[in-house]
Amino acid sequence: MDKALLRQVAHLHPDQVMQPFDTLMQTGGFDTLFEFVEQLGGLTIYVPVTRTIFAKCLEAEAIKEFTGNNYTALAKKYGFAERHIRRIVGR
Repeated sequence: MDKALLRQVAHLHPDQVMQPFDTLMQTGGFDTLFEFVEQLGGLTIYVPVTRTIFAKCLEAEAIKEFTGNNYTALAKKYGFAERHIRRIVGR
């Protein structure tokens, strides 16, 4: 399908873009939605919650900030159980 034609009709009728893709177009723009669909269109995918997507990033920061005895503070800051903090800094 012609991308220019799709862009034109999507901008003329944004309320007719299928949900939840209308939200992606509103927040990221037509090009973001188009690329998303081009890459993943036709697949059945599971989209995890935000926390799961960024869990390893949070763990990396907690490890960097570990001072040797600040398990509780790190657990509270990053939303992990203290046991989890002990496990990741012990690696």
